[in-house]
Amino acid sequence: MATTAENVIAKEEVVIEKVSSENGMKVAEDKTNGEVHEKEMTGKEAGIEVPKEETKKEDVPVEVEPKTGVSFPVKLDDGKQLSCVGMRKKSMLGLGIKIYGFGIYTDNEKLKDLMKSKIGKAPAKPTKELYQAVIDSDVEMMVRLVIVYSGLTMSMVRKNFDEGLGASIKKLTGGKKNDELANKVMGQASDDIKLTPGSLIEISRLPGYVLQTTVMGEVVSKVESELLCRAYINMYLGDDALDKDAKDKFGMFLLSLF
Repeated sequence: MATTAENVIAKEEVVIEKVSSENGMKVAEDKTNGEVHEKEMTGKEAGIEVPKEETKKEDVPVEVEPKTGVSFPVKLDDGKQLSCVGMRKKSMLGLGIKIYGFGIYTDNEKLKDLMKSKIGKAPAKPTKELYQAVIDSDVEMMVRLVIVYSGLTMSMVRKNFDEGLGASIKKLTGGKKNDELANKVMGQASDDIKLTPGSLIEISRLPGYVLQTTVMGEVVSKVESELLCRAYINMYLGDDALDKDAKDKFGMFLLSLF
C-alpha cells in the first residue's frame, strides 16, 4: 500500500524535456494523472540559441527615365552615383525608335577633385570647358544601357556602336577614321546573344584610360586606349550628344560638385 508521501509524489506534475526530431525545438511534456500535454518552449527556456532575424536590405531609391520608363538605382554597390539619365533613339523608316535608356554613373569625389583642379571656380552655367574636362580625364565612369527595343540583336548593337563611336573618333582626330578601334568595344560578344527588353550592357571607363564592356554580366572587351575612352564619353557629353537633355542634366550635376 502506497504511503501518503508516495501518493503526493504521484500526483505532483512532473515536467520532462525532450528535443523534437522535427524542428529541433525543445518541448515540455506535462504529465498529470497519466495524461501527456505538450507545450512549446521558448528558445531561451529550452537552452537553444535562436539565430537573430537577418536585417532586411532596404530598397535602393531609383530614378526613372521618363521617355522609356526604365528605372536606375541612384547608387551602385561600388559607391558610384547616378548623375543623369537619358534615351538613345534611332531613326528607322522615318520613325524615331527607342533603342535603350541609359544612366551615367560617376565617382563623385574624384570628379569633384577634377573640377576644382581643372576649372577652379564654378561657372554660372555648364560650359564646353566643363564637359571637356570630364571627356579628357580618366576619372572612373560607367554608362548603363537598358534595352527597350524588342527587336534588337547583338549585330545591330555592334553596328550602332561602330557608327556612333566611329563618328566620335573622327571628330576628335580631325577627320581621321579608325574603324578598327571602334570595333573593339563589343569585342567578343557573340551576334547570337539575344537582347530582350531589360537586358543590360555596361560600358565603363576605368582609371588608366581602359574601356571595359560588359554584356549581361559577362565582360566581352577591355581595351586600353585614351582615344577610345575620350570618344565614348564624347558621345554623351560632346557637341553632338546622343541625348541633349541628359547632357544638360549632367552639366547641372557638375555644377553641384563645386
